Amino acid sequence: MGTIKRDVSSMMDIWVGAATELEVQVTVAKLPGMDLVETLTVSVNGNSVTPEEIVGECGTRIHRFAVDHGNVLVQYSASVNTPADPLTEQVGERSIYLRPSRYAEADKFFGYVTAEFDLSKPPIELLFEVSKFVADRLNYLPGASDPIDGAEDTLLANAGVCRDFAHLVVALLRALNIPARLVAVYAPGCVPMDFHAVAEALIDGTWLVVDATGLAPRQALVRIATGRDAADTAFLDNHSGNITLNNYEVIATVAGELPVDNGSDHISIG
Repeated sequence: MGTIKRDVSSMMDIWVGAATELEVQVTVAKLPGMDLVETLTVSVNGNSVTPEEIVGECGTRIHRFAVDHGNVLVQYSASVNTPADPLTEQVGERSIYLRPSRYAEADKFFGYVTAEFDLSKPPIELLFEVSKFVADRLNYLPGASDPIDGAEDTLLANAGVCRDFAHLVVALLRALNIPARLVAVYAPGCVPMDFHAVAEALIDGTWLVVDATGLAPRQALVRIATGRDAADTAFLDNHSGNITLNNYEVIATVAGELPVDNGSDHISIG
């Protein structure tokens, strides 16, 4: 993709029925090398509020604010004029991303991977074999999974949405002793257009991305949030109270033609 411009935006209309603390993860992750121009606005019952920004791993930004009652509107837009530099291994990441997690229960797959994959192969070969295995095994079917389903549930159901595909890829890679994690992204070219989830694996000191859904070219992805699984990367969380997500919209485009992803290139999210 080089320096091809990417434009992304999102909107959330939320009803808060009882006092709560909201956290949103919709802003582009700020990382070295990136030229980013953005606007985030949050209003509660028509009144502008300034959320607290919490900076997490890999440039992830959580915006947190309290709401007593009423309507919340979150609007975000950004132009990524220059992508971020590829991420390389940081201290402690290998340890963190080999561990089982809430939705990527790698410990349940240790026996399974020995029957399905040749563990003597180099990690880069296993990375693409796992992605192809998940792509061949699962059907992309909205409504086929619940928000609390983990990788084991997805494997048994043979169906799911992007987060389910990514969780199964991550769990299998960790079981193969390859550090892996989930990344929430804006995905130009994705159909249906939505917040998207992909998997990253640590290969020879560099984080490479795979997307078993094949819904969008990996070269165009824009990182939002990075974590162990969807528990760390959800675009909306509430603590206490109760909320209803009335409506939301996601748009992601590139200047010019979308790149062609052959599925086998070694690609990092920029």
